[in-house]
Amino acid sequence: MSGPVGLPHPVVGGEFPSPVEPGTGWPDDPAAAGTPVARDADDVRRLARGADLDELDARVSVCSACPRLVTWREEVAREKRASFADQPYWGRPIPGWGSPEPSLLIVGLAPAANGGNRTGRIFTGDPSADWLFASLHRTGWAVQPTSEHAGDGQRLVDARMVATVRCAPPENKPTSVERDTCAPWIAAELALLPTVRAVVALGSFGWAGALRSLVAAGAPAPATRPKFGHGAEVGLGGVTLLGCYHPSPHNTYTKRLSAEMTDAVFERARALTDLPV
Repeated sequence: MSGPVGLPHPVVGGEFPSPVEPGTGWPDDPAAAGTPVARDADDVRRLARGADLDELDARVSVCSACPRLVTWREEVAREKRASFADQPYWGRPIPGWGSPEPSLLIVGLAPAANGGNRTGRIFTGDPSADWLFASLHRTGWAVQPTSEHAGDGQRLVDARMVATVRCAPPENKPTSVERDTCAPWIAAELALLPTVRAVVALGSFGWAGALRSLVAAGAPAPATRPKFGHGAEVGLGGVTLLGCYHPSPHNTYTKRLSAEMTDAVFERARALTDLPV
């Protein structure tokens, strides 16, 4: 256990405790020491309103509204996986990341305990991230084929990614109460992204969360709930929702999801947004 002792950031140097305190220099940390903190669901609803995108990211990154998730993310950050014992862990909620005016939004379930919860960037630092970013790079949405850690130079091109639940949950399973408590963050974020034309949902939870959030942000509700599937597609006003199997090792190792299948979804998103490859 590292306790309050700082460890060096693996990319940019400098020492940080685990979890990382806001405003202490972690790369891409949107928060400052005085960023307001949501302590319960009412606070989340209040603080999600009226903020611009930068301030919303900052408020998300210090949220403490779900006690079980706070305890878990910080416990993981302090105890660490053995292979990362020499690194500091972010140990805070993960804000949206990427372009502030994207045509593509990628929506997933939640950060991984030793992935985003460690690196401070969504879909970063684990096998799912390796698979996802390789595809994003091949299809022109990312400038590098890997996303290893905040500060590594990776950048999304006309795209942004978010999670429906912003803290790493035990066993990757947030409760329905935690999901609903977190929901105003993504709804507020979507309302601040009017340029989005395509949304790729990773997995059934990402699909359900994206659907709820798009409607909450003002998209017309479909007459019947669209069923998730790989390559599923549904129009919601000026936005098209696309389904993609989650790039988890379970799906990729068993070949349920191939590189070609993943690329096809992001190429379809490219076609929907009328951008050249």
